[in-house]
Amino acid sequence: MKKPIIASISALLLLPAAYAHCPLCTISAGVVAGFAAWMGVSKLVIGLFIGAFGASLGWWLRKYIKKTYVPFQNTLIILFSFATTIVPLLPVIPDASPLYISLAGDYGSLLNRTYVINQFIVGSLIGLLLISITPLLSKTMTRIRGTALPFQGMLLTAGLLLIIGILMQVFS
Repeated sequence: MKKPIIASISALLLLPAAYAHCPLCTISAGVVAGFAAWMGVSKLVIGLFIGAFGASLGWWLRKYIKKTYVPFQNTLIILFSFATTIVPLLPVIPDASPLYISLAGDYGSLLNRTYVINQFIVGSLIGLLLISITPLLSKTMTRIRGTALPFQGMLLTAGLLLIIGILMQVFS
């Protein structure tokens, strides 16, 4: 009984260091999105986590295609992964909310009208953006500090997702 447990712990300790957009990040984004849906969180926040999940999966998968076949291949892989995660969920999570913008002009002009937006799509686009800028933030932190913290990419990604998700839930 003790040998499989010791072998499992030894295997975990011998794994290489985890970096941003690893399978652990991908799985954690999906788990957090599922937990958010279970807790009754707004569609905007669920979109944030599902969009982050789809983008993170693309960041992770792009590393396995070594040869470049088309220009902007990595970007296309990330966007394809994002789209194939979000689009199938649109019928399941229908959400159209009014957004009134009153900046200038008479009602009906471009800057003074009511728009109907899908909060799930907006949240998922914010998740895509957040996951895409996290590696740049991590590299900047490493350059400023001179060294990376253990699990810096994963902690930065999860921390930013949670902070932005909480802010979206409170202010939406």
